[in-house]
Amino acid sequence: MALSPLPEVYVDLSEDLDVVTETDVEPSRTYALDLGSGVVGGIIDGREAIRQFILKAILTSRFHFTIYDSDYGCELEDLIGQDVPMELLETEIPRVITEALIYDDRIDDVYGFDITKEASDLFVSFYVDTDNETIPMEVTL
Repeated sequence: MALSPLPEVYVDLSEDLDVVTETDVEPSRTYALDLGSGVVGGIIDGREAIRQFILKAILTSRFHFTIYDSDYGCELEDLIGQDVPMELLETEIPRVITEALIYDDRIDDVYGFDITKEASDLFVSFYVDTDNETIPMEVTL
């Protein structure tokens, strides 16, 4: 019994393939978190998802949680609660917040920091530019 070659079959797979290019934008759809209680409550996307990312990245200590890579989080814990002069805070807080956010592809620029100290609280306001809009942010540290 001789083996005969199988007939050649041509299949056009080009219609089934999704081509990913660098211009494709990943969706920012994610779970809505109540950062105070940690409760998940629904799905958010767009501006609200970016705002949540910004707050979560700032409030998460960098290098502290092994679930996150070394790009995620902020190094504010080294400054907050320490007896450091306001001039140092005004220099370092914008730097560490910018470093915590700028690696995200959705964020183009972080700027316009205003830092106010009242009693033991620091109030930080700034702006975040995305592809579509400018988002004003306020954080209490």
